[in-house]
Amino acid sequence: MTLITIHNALQRLRRQRGWEALRLALLAGIYSLVLVGCRWLAYQLRFDFAVPPASHQLVFQHWLWVLCLQMILLAGFRQFSGVTRYFSLPDLKHLLLAMGGSALFLCLLRYLRSDFYSPPWGVILVDFILGFVMLGGLRVGYRLLYERVWSACGKNAGPLLNVAIIGAGDAGSSLVLELKQHPGLGLKPVVFLDDRPEKWNSYLHGVPVAGPPESMNKWARKFNLAKVIIAMPSAPAKRIALIASLAQQHKLSCVSVPALEQLTSGQLSVTQLRPISIEDLLGREPVSLESETIRHTFEDRVVMVTGAGGSIGSELCRQIAACGPRRLLLVERCEVQMFQIEQEMIKRGHGGIIVPLVADILDQVSMRAIFEAHRPEVIFHAAAHKHVPMMEHQPWEAVMNNSIGSARLADMAIAFGVERFLMISTDKAVNPTSVMGASKRLAEIYLQSVFARDPQATKFICVRFGNVLGSSGSVVPTFTRQIAAGGPVTVTHPDMVRYFMTIPEAVGLVLQSCAQGDGGDIFVLDMGQPVNIAALARQMIQLSGLQPEVDIEIKYVGLRPGEKLFEELNCQGENFCPTRHPRIMSFIHRPEPFDLVQAALVRLEEEMYSIEAMEVKNRIRQLVPEYAPYSPANDSDRAASGVLWRPERGAEKSSRPAAPFVQNRPAALAGA
Repeated sequence: MTLITIHNALQRLRRQRGWEALRLALLAGIYSLVLVGCRWLAYQLRFDFAVPPASHQLVFQHWLWVLCLQMILLAGFRQFSGVTRYFSLPDLKHLLLAMGGSALFLCLLRYLRSDFYSPPWGVILVDFILGFVMLGGLRVGYRLLYERVWSACGKNAGPLLNVAIIGAGDAGSSLVLELKQHPGLGLKPVVFLDDRPEKWNSYLHGVPVAGPPESMNKWARKFNLAKVIIAMPSAPAKRIALIASLAQQHKLSCVSVPALEQLTSGQLSVTQLRPISIEDLLGREPVSLESETIRHTFEDRVVMVTGAGGSIGSELCRQIAACGPRRLLLVERCEVQMFQIEQEMIKRGHGGIIVPLVADILDQVSMRAIFEAHRPEVIFHAAAHKHVPMMEHQPWEAVMNNSIGSARLADMAIAFGVERFLMISTDKAVNPTSVMGASKRLAEIYLQSVFARDPQATKFICVRFGNVLGSSGSVVPTFTRQIAAGGPVTVTHPDMVRYFMTIPEAVGLVLQSCAQGDGGDIFVLDMGQPVNIAALARQMIQLSGLQPEVDIEIKYVGLRPGEKLFEELNCQGENFCPTRHPRIMSFIHRPEPFDLVQAALVRLEEEMYSIEAMEVKNRIRQLVPEYAPYSPANDSDRAASGVLWRPERGAEKSSRPAAPFVQNRPAALAGA
């Protein structure tokens, strides 16, 4: 109770005016007493506690100016300006330099003027050692008292939970120190588990390194563990998944330190623990980007991002802003999403370069006014309708926004001399079975043809990639909501697979593609291995501490309109070649004549709102012959033909007729 009373009194005192002056005076007084005592003790030790009368007079003869010298050096090395309760290796080094500096000065003075100040050499040496040890011990003792007693008292810390730390590396070492220094966090590290046998049966900061994570059950019983902390930010996803599974088997809560890039960039600290996420288990290798090339592409330029409030658009804004553009135009038709990204960019310190513009890319008057006022030099076109089943019921909206809107924006980019125009496409544009994918493919065809007409003008680039984790409407947030509601988790088909990327990873590669594109390119990002959606659902249920089919039901609801069991990488007739970046491939496709493509789009736009949905899809198929449109009337025929089903390796290929897209020009583009 006495310690709590002292702590509360100090807290009240800190809030009062004049506390800083009082703190400095108190600290100077304590340091002075310690240093005077050290000098007296140095003489006693030098003469075996029998100081001769001649030397006894020297003990305090020059104490005032020597003490002033030591205090000046201590102040010069910032031993009074730091926060008293924090004392680390840099502070210890500064203390050593201050005390060593005073000792060297006294030695030099004795050598030059022994008659002015001539204590024995041994006294100077012992005084230096005692001063360094005593002042260092005083600071360390105060820090320990604050962290182990006062900090816990001030935060009313309850009983500490015993935790095991997986990984006795740099992250684990830092985490143990932080947890010991902040008992108010409520966690007590009691054991390390590490994959490396050479670390077993040793201690790290007083915590035993007991064995591998596979021995978790043994130590869980011995130490009464309540939680497991994975401190391996660079570990492979498979290893993280196995450790998380072991923790679940033993009914232990499992959390992780932040990702490596967040730790190294300083965004988060090692104590900002987070639950294991599905991103940790899917496992994507870190992306290496040509940062200088990317920065040079966007630095001091006016960059426009359409769809700036969406998942991809907002991340584009974050990463482009870090490249130092002269101005960043945020174009978004939804003012709610615009407000959110605007406030985030202001909070990140980019308020001076952003220009939020609420506008629709289909509004030619509004878009022309934006181009005339701001003259963008680089455009990232991320505005699009992307929800597959929704667009199946109103295909005209998909075509207007994704195809015709992109074409109009491309025409305006040429008219205003834009240097680079990059459109975000999708892997669903490859041999599409959905109108969303077909509308994106149609936009790709237009951009390639308009570039081929004048390769010296705007450089048009398309980038395809798969699903991004955490984007609006994607499967991961949908599963999260369903699990939180108690289930069931709805999966379309047990064999459905998808490619996944994290949003920052995808956008980083998009910027790389824009920097290295020469125009007319269709880049495809390396999306890794496909993920089984049913397995993904089971993993997410387990991460929530529940059991699939026991606590949460998995319900198979069948493929939705326009969906495939798997996504393909390249269209029929496309060949791919590597680029200078190993995670980006370039697809080669002969562009169609611009006049024919433009005329076909004009006819489609004129007729679109006067015909039925299925007829719109048939018109699109004339322009994108590899498109196999969804129709409720032919669900069974399409399933039987293999359009929706992925053949087993080595099995007979789909019976869908090949679309003669390259060698034989589509009839609609030929003017038929």
